[in-house]
Parts: sequence; C-alpha cells; structure tokens
Amino acid sequence: MIQFYSTTAEQTQTFARQMGQQITTGMTIALKGDLGTGKTTFVQGLAKGLGIPESYYITSPTFTIINEYNTANLTLCHLDLYRLGSTEELDYIGFEDLLDSRHVIVVEWPGLLEADHFSFDLEIRFTLNEQFHRHLELCPSNETAFNLLNRLPGCRD
Repeated sequence: MIQFYSTTAEQTQTFARQMGQQITTGMTIALKGDLGTGKTTFVQGLAKGLGIPESYYITSPTFTIINEYNTANLTLCHLDLYRLGSTEELDYIGFEDLLDSRHVIVVEWPGLLEADHFSFDLEIRFTLNEQFHRHLELCPSNETAFNLLNRLPGCRD
C-alpha cells in the first residue's frame, strides 16, 4: 500500500494529474470513500494528466452513471455506481465493452462490481482527518499499477 496526504483540493488534483501523465494504457481504478472525501476532485486532476482539455468540466456522473472524455490515445470513463441496484444494469451501459487497453475506467462506489468479484488494477481509499485533510491509500493489485505508483512523487509505503 502506498499513501499520499493532501491538505488542499489543489494538492489532490496535482497528485492525480501526475498519475494521469504516467498512464499509457487502459486500466481500472476503484475510488472508495464517503461523500466529500475528494473522489471527484481526484478524477478532475487525473483527467488533466491524461490530456483532457481544461475546457472540459469534470463532474460526478451520479445521475448519468458514466461520463466519457476522449484524448488522442485513451478514453477516460468516469462511473458512479451509487444508484445502480445490480450488475445486470452494467450490461445496459456496455461496461464489458470498456475493458480494453484504450479505456481508463475510474469507478466511484465500486461495491457492486466487487460483489461480482471484479478485480480493479488499483484501489484508492479516501478519508478525511479532523482538519479535513485527505489521506489516500493506494492499493495496486498488479505489477502495472504498482509500477505506476512507484513513478509518482509524494508516495510512500
């Protein structure tokens, strides 16, 4: 497990942007944490690092379930599964079609997929301390994700 501490939303976005700049192939990322812990803030920075133009405003797909943002090489798929009741509903949005080397899939509220034994490349747990500073625990599940994290400044075991 790698840890990152952030005292501002800007620090969280900068860290995520640096991560996005290192991603060269599709991967799946689970974001876990209570409301307001910085999950969408993280995705905003990740999007910039992947090359999504500044003119795109990245929002949580709470009601749309999935937002897609294209770059020259990759597509960022930002999912929020909070409102889904079953994995069958994922079939309707074409989730299986996104699992390839061109899609970076970031999922808020990933419990539905985990209950179906889906394995994410990277899990990020968000918590806030009493000063409302963010603590991110980054847990890679494969060598690709582990190597990605080791290239990032500000991470420590």
